[in-house]
Amino acid sequence: MKLLTVSANPHVRDRATTQSIMLDVIIALVPALVASILLFGVDALLVVLVCVAVAVLAEYIWEKAVKRPVTISDLSAVVTGVLLAYCLPSTIPLWQAALGSIFAIIVVKQFFGGIGCNFANPAATARIMLFLAFSSEMASFTYDGVSTATPLALMGQSAEAASSATGEAVQQLPGLLDMFLGRHGGCLGEVCALALLIGGIYLIARRVISWHIPVVYLVTVAVFSLLVGRDPLYDLLSGGLMLGAFFMATDYSTSPMTVLGKVIYAVIVGLLTMTIRVWGSYPEGVSFAILLGNILTPHIDRLTRHKPLGVAKKGGAKA
Repeated sequence: MKLLTVSANPHVRDRATTQSIMLDVIIALVPALVASILLFGVDALLVVLVCVAVAVLAEYIWEKAVKRPVTISDLSAVVTGVLLAYCLPSTIPLWQAALGSIFAIIVVKQFFGGIGCNFANPAATARIMLFLAFSSEMASFTYDGVSTATPLALMGQSAEAASSATGEAVQQLPGLLDMFLGRHGGCLGEVCALALLIGGIYLIARRVISWHIPVVYLVTVAVFSLLVGRDPLYDLLSGGLMLGAFFMATDYSTSPMTVLGKVIYAVIVGLLTMTIRVWGSYPEGVSFAILLGNILTPHIDRLTRHKPLGVAKKGGAKA
């Protein structure tokens, strides 16, 4: 019998690198970029370019200043810039978009040690910061040159009108096909569900992400929506749900490692999203839910981690 070779992990290796993974994410985000330019015009492209350029520059300057290896070639700052831009309206002042990129890269990512060490998704956290700091600009949406409310805001107005004594009229919700194709007001990278689905399927097919988090997240939202008497299709196609499910909730650094952990995490984030949408004062809940899920991730990992075969349990007995 041949002797077994004992060595330190990892024991399974492949050719994937951080750069190749981030490149796949960028490719998956391209359909949403094309859709946003078609829907919102050149302003959408300008917001994306500013967010990406400032994110890369902020990472470069910070790592030079603190004498760390420069990591901009791994493309993670590019991904953060694109994701943040997708969470913003096309009309946002560019200096505010730039401030969001600086916050995402330096405060959320670099303050905690850089890629792989951040406790929360940088783009989602930066979106929350911008929303709290610049509420009016972050809630100003246009479509086809006309200011309009998002479908989630319209759903909230409809519910209020139905329960009020006045029964005042509200703006009509867009049709499901318009929702699917993105022909409505909203953040520039969130509105086109078709483009985001194409990107999400690409990431799953390339095995960059597993299906567990996005699918369980979306199913949880749909079931919750149905139970509280809302239209599940509108909840699935509205707001940042598709973007969050495929591109933010699945962040390697801030989501659980085990399959069971991913399922628990996705259910929690789905429940939080719908709780905020239904009973919160803010019609959207994806970024807040993902941030709270990120905070819970270490605890979920600790509860669901696998015990290595032969490791002694407390008390001396082996597993």
